[in-house]
Amino acid sequence: MIFAYRVTSGQEHIVLEMLTHKAEKMKDSIGAIFRFPEVKGYIFIEASDISSAKSISQGIRHIKGMISKPVDFAEMAKLVEEGVQSVKLGKGDIIEFTSGPFKGERGKIMRIDEAKDTITVELIDVAVSVPVTAKISTVKIIQKAEED
Repeated sequence: MIFAYRVTSGQEHIVLEMLTHKAEKMKDSIGAIFRFPEVKGYIFIEASDISSAKSISQGIRHIKGMISKPVDFAEMAKLVEEGVQSVKLGKGDIIEFTSGPFKGERGKIMRIDEAKDTITVELIDVAVSVPVTAKISTVKIIQKAEED
């Protein structure tokens, strides 16, 4: 069974290390400990039962609480699938914002920064063309750039 802990946002990596250290001593009852970078404030643990999941978290700072209902595997599969992006964006592609203040707006990709996972976009249907920087996860591709 997989259980979720609510933790202080931004402290997930510290709690993960402390739980991993404690889990090494409890080898039989703890299967895995993991987190998703997209899900802020939560850490997931695979445990044989709820009592071992509760006992491993005792005395660890930054854990606010545990969700006593086990997490459904279908919900976990959605989180894993969302992290995978199948289409690569390229310079000159036409995109549409799916979230944020520019939701629904279309633009042309001017620059891609893969290290920061951001793109610089020039909005199409605006009076003044201003470059906008946004996360790659907040856009969807509408039209690929034509190859010369």
